Amino acid sequence: MEKIKIAIVDDHLMVRTGLSLILKDNAKLDVIGEASDGDDFLHLLNNHSPDVVLMDINMPKMNGIDATKEAMQRRPELRIIALSMHDDEEYIESMMQAGAKGFILKKVGADELYKAIDVVMTGETYLSQDVMKVLTKKLFAKSKEGEQITINPREKEVLEQLCNGLSTQEIADLLCISPRTVESHRAHLLEKTNSKNTISLVLYALKYKLFSFPKEV
Repeated sequence: MEKIKIAIVDDHLMVRTGLSLILKDNAKLDVIGEASDGDDFLHLLNNHSPDVVLMDINMPKMNGIDATKEAMQRRPELRIIALSMHDDEEYIESMMQAGAKGFILKKVGADELYKAIDVVMTGETYLSQDVMKVLTKKLFAKSKEGEQITINPREKEVLEQLCNGLSTQEIADLLCISPRTVESHRAHLLEKTNSKNTISLVLYALKYKLFSFPKEV
């Protein structure tokens, strides 16, 4: 089985070294390159073709947001996961708009890092539970009630599980429906909310309180 090729972009050598050691413990993954800033990463793309990129945000010369925008123009097939110390809503939204397929905090364990890589490799987006907690706390406080869209009970169930960070297969198993049906419901939700991707949909759901979120997050 062909390994998933990973590139690590972070301005701290210790972080790159630690991530590399974690990734090398997984037989499915192959670290093919490292970069210390966004500009260095774009040069790396001239000679390497990673499947997944772990991208820091605050870096010298070129930050992760700008590097993600440029990289996605060059390689639209890239799956970029923001890996950051920052849990600010603006960072999350900026990386999403730049084209990132996922966002996780640097404090996550190896299992969640592996899961994020697996999920984005299926073409889906991934937000860690820690990131979802941040979004829920900050957006729930300023959410709006006036958005008038209609979602049916099954779409609501699918939306709730997307906001819980579940993959298509996990939602299908939980709701006892096929993955194709989950994808159909998600497509309808994206259309109804005019969202570009699952992350946009989750942010929309939080902002407009499309269902009741747990008070303790």
